[in-house]
Amino acid sequence: MRILVTGGAGFLGSHLCDRLLADGHEVICLDNLFTGAKANIAHLLTNPHFEFVRHDVIDPFKFEVDQIYNLACPASPPHYQYNPIKTTKTSVMGAINCLGLAKRVKARVFQASTSEVYGDPSVHPQPESYWGNVNPIGRRSCYDEGKRVAETLFFDYHRENKVDIRIVRIFNTYGPRMHPNDGRVVSNFIVQALKGEDLTVYGEGTQTRSFCYVDDLIEGFVRLMNQTETVGPVNIGNPGEFTMLELAQQVLKLTGSKSKIVHKPLPADDPKQRRPDITLAQKHLKWAPQVPLTAGLERTIAYFRTKV
Repeated sequence: MRILVTGGAGFLGSHLCDRLLADGHEVICLDNLFTGAKANIAHLLTNPHFEFVRHDVIDPFKFEVDQIYNLACPASPPHYQYNPIKTTKTSVMGAINCLGLAKRVKARVFQASTSEVYGDPSVHPQPESYWGNVNPIGRRSCYDEGKRVAETLFFDYHRENKVDIRIVRIFNTYGPRMHPNDGRVVSNFIVQALKGEDLTVYGEGTQTRSFCYVDDLIEGFVRLMNQTETVGPVNIGNPGEFTMLELAQQVLKLTGSKSKIVHKPLPADDPKQRRPDITLAQKHLKWAPQVPLTAGLERTIAYFRTKV
């Protein structure tokens, strides 16, 4: 097939491009390089089945494709809060432009949504049926609400125009090609440990996250896109739950770092717990994560050793 990946030079997008090319498809990678990097796709630029187009999804685009994966949006708090209006536009206008293209060329279109649509959840773990506990006017709202509106648009295009959609809700993902300064906890801890700096834990470190290795996530993407039982939304993430303190201690152990752990105040609207209910993914996609945290962290640390 001929497949368009928006945000294809980003952390997740570049891994998806790798996977789609390995599966024998032609790939068009669309990215404005705001948080993506050419270095993430440099190894693909000589592949005759790969094409890189520098373009912002806010502006319309035309391609003849069979499938569209919409991954375009800054996904870490420092990046999406840097220009919050642009972040919301990227989610909303990007969704409209992808859906308009899908409608015109009759392509199946995939939306990379997020567990942030659940906000600071009052239900644990979070099933897809949970509507969320979200602050619409906070610092994180540009991302959370932008992704919620994108899901709304996808379902309205599906109901009104019969557009063939798929929606995934991504829980915390980590792995090689994460941006070193993206402010996410895994990359933060690894970079701090490798530099011999103190590891910054916010609050008491009792807040929890679930960490899914990137290869597992991409497998979930491809399975969701290519099945016909459900359009989603489907949670893709690792139900193994760890406190921030446990993660910091694990990173120190695996890096052999002599860094100390220091505590700082919690940021606003930071969710206290986050864990996916992956019942639907298991049922419809026969999917479950395969890479344990220690193995995934070892691969990620090996990558960051070449960057720090």
